[in-house]
Order: sequence, then structure tokens, then C-alpha cells
Amino acid sequence: MPDNVLRSVMLAVPAPMVLLDPTGQISAANPPALALLGNWIEGRSFATVLRQPALLGRIEAVLAGGPGCEARYVDNNQTGETQFLVRVTPINLEVSGMDGIILHFNDTTHMLAAEEMRSNFVANVSHELRTPLTAILGFIETLRGPARNDPAAQDRFLGIMNDEARRMNRIVSDLLSLSRVEQQERMRPSDPVDVGSVLAGVAATLRPMADDRGHPLTIIADDGDFTVKGDRDQLTQVFMNLTENALKYGGMGRPVTLSLTEEIGTGLLKGPIVRVDVRDHGDGIDPLHLPRLTERFYRVDAHRSRAMGGTGLGLAIVKHIVNRHRGRLRIISEKGQGSTFSVLLPKG
Repeated sequence: MPDNVLRSVMLAVPAPMVLLDPTGQISAANPPALALLGNWIEGRSFATVLRQPALLGRIEAVLAGGPGCEARYVDNNQTGETQFLVRVTPINLEVSGMDGIILHFNDTTHMLAAEEMRSNFVANVSHELRTPLTAILGFIETLRGPARNDPAAQDRFLGIMNDEARRMNRIVSDLLSLSRVEQQERMRPSDPVDVGSVLAGVAATLRPMADDRGHPLTIIADDGDFTVKGDRDQLTQVFMNLTENALKYGGMGRPVTLSLTEEIGTGLLKGPIVRVDVRDHGDGIDPLHLPRLTERFYRVDAHRSRAMGGTGLGLAIVKHIVNRHRGRLRIISEKGQGSTFSVLLPKG
């Protein structure tokens, strides 16, 4: 391949590519490579430009006649860390008679982030299921041994085992729900849904829970048409989850309000929108926690959440459902001032 043809090919490649001559000097670099490594690199030695021992060693081995290979390259800048897998390939430019090396930088940051997320997810799921499972196994052993002839202990242990089994069932159910939502996230629903009737159904379902805890549960709605394109079951799940959380964590006897309004969206959410605010008057949430509330298994107070029957997945499910509807989830809270979870849904 002629040298000039190779340079033209490099210009067409969107990933960073660098051409080294037989002495190890950079003879050409495409625009992405210049953006990554600097506009000054052409004519410089690869050792001066790259400066990462693992990659330098691989390049030296190929320059010495070794086969092509791969090495990691890490770029640190103001936006964070970017990981590259660099393919080091020897070439022969037959027309010009010049040997050289092509360095191809493949950005693997997203792949590594996905792998880390998967690993953390598996670890979290294992931990969440192991705790109740260990408790159940322990009580089974006790029932077969010391409590074999103790009816009172049997009744108490069976009650605890029932609670732990139900907790595992809730975790598995939420995991399956989260998986389904993630699979459908790129498929925007198109059925007309009256958000007002969804809220009315949620309030009717949760009224007994509100009455038991002494919460006045009210819906405040403007006049208007609150129809959006959506999935009724998923939107019900969103507002059921948010309202149930408000009832659990809003403080005994304090009101919970569902407000329904129509607004004009701003920013990326333009045009008419339907806004639902789920407001409680509880202890509030430290702003430090707000950015992480929708992460899987993230809890502000893990012990209290488990005691309330929470799985740590509810807000993650809410986030993905709202994303599927091309909406936005906003959370405002201050310590001692309660919390407001706002769902903004486009009408078009």
C-alpha cells in the first residue's frame, strides 16, 4: 500500500491512528490522534509522546521484528480517565519500500465501565439475597435441633422465615421488573394514558396504607387534559412506587400530596408537558445523597429501608420507566423539609 494511500485511509478512520517509521518517529497521525496526543507529535519519537511503559515495551518489541500485539493506554484529562486498547501492527509499504508500525487506539472506557457495573450488580444481588437466605438456613437448623420441641420458638422462627422469604421474593420480582424495563427503554410507548386516572387508581390502592399510618393523602389537579403517550401499567408502577415511598418515609401523621399540572417544558423537554409532584413532609434527604438515589441498591438508610420492606431497586425502576417515556425525574429535598419527587412527561 503506497504511503499516501495509507495516510488517506487514516484520515477516514474515526478512531485515533498513528503511523511510526522504522526509527520509531511519528510520521503521520489522523485528527483524532492529534486531538488525543497533541498537535505537536509528528516528527517526534514515540517514547517522547506516549510515555507509558507497558505500551512502549510492546512497540519496541514490534520494531525489533516481533509480531503485532496489544497494550493498554490511559489518558487522564480534566474530564476524567479514558481507557484505550492500542493495537500495535507492523506494516510494509511495498511501493515506497518503507516498513513501519500502525498504532490504532480503541476507546474501551464504556466497555470497562459496563463490566464494572455488571460486577458490582452481581455483587450487590448476591449480598442482598445471601442475607435473608442465611437467616432462613440458620432458622431451619435451629428448628431441626434446639427448637424441635418448642412450639413458641417454632412459631416465632417461622414468622421470621416468612418475612425473609417474602423479602427475597420482592428482590427477585423487582430485578425481573427492572430487566424488562431496561429491555424496553428504547421503545417509546404510544398508547394514550390519562395520568389523572392513573393517580386516582394509585391513591385508591394506597388509601388503606395511608389511613393506617395517619397520612392525609390528597390529589391536587388543575383543570385540563392530562393525556400522554405511555404505558399505563408502567406509569402506575412509577407513581405507586413514589407514593408508597412518601407514605413510608414521610413521617407518621404527616400529609402526602400528589399534584398534577400542565406546563411548557424547557431545555431538552420542550412543548407541553404533564407534571406530577409527589410531596411528603418527612425528615428529608441530605442533598449529598440525591445524585445517587436512582442507583441500584443505593439506600440512604439501609437498615430503615430493609425494615420498611424496601429492595433498593424502586427508584432505579422509576428512572428507567421515565426515560422510556422520554420524560425527566427531578428530586428536591432538604433535611427537615420533606421531599418532592417530580415526574415530567411530554404530551406529544
